[in-house]
Amino acid sequence: MNANHPEKDSIITVDPIRELTDIARIKKNLSGHPRNLALFVTGINSNLRGSDLLSITVGMVIGLKVGESFQIREQKTGKVRQIPLSKAVHATINALLVTLKEPQDTDLLFQSRKGSSKGKRKGESVERSNHSMTIQSLNRLVNEWCHGIKGNFGAHTLRKTFGYVQRVHFGVGLPELMKAFNHSSQAQTLKYIGVSDETIHDIFMNEI
Repeated sequence: MNANHPEKDSIITVDPIRELTDIARIKKNLSGHPRNLALFVTGINSNLRGSDLLSITVGMVIGLKVGESFQIREQKTGKVRQIPLSKAVHATINALLVTLKEPQDTDLLFQSRKGSSKGKRKGESVERSNHSMTIQSLNRLVNEWCHGIKGNFGAHTLRKTFGYVQRVHFGVGLPELMKAFNHSSQAQTLKYIGVSDETIHDIFMNEI
């Protein structure tokens, strides 16, 4: 059975991207595509659900400096969150902004290529689109980016990757991640970010 085409009403569980080398490879592959690179980098650094990621507008982020935050209301919870811009997110978003044709504050940052118009401004390729990207499109893109990596991937992979990398590679504590994900228990957070029983087993093999 194709994991990306499950039976009707079945539950799909997607994986985080676990290896930093895979993340680096995806960034390199997307280096010539400003929208996709900014979408990927923002997704794995912001802890946002796909629907919230795709709702970011130009006005939320334009003019912000590294370390400054934009505000977004989560569609699922209705909660307002502050999202700080890391150096990587700031760089990729600004690289994307210069490709947009006369961006307005209300324009979506991550626009669909459907119906886009192209032109020139100061020698740069510019695009403008009134079409929003769908979750289905984001699922397809993430699957393409993760080609060759073992696992099942989709839009939610970006959010899970944030949690997994913060925990496993940066050693961020479970209480902090639990709060970031708004989970009710640390066990829920571990399961959510894909920290397996094998990983827990390996901890006990670290000799003190």
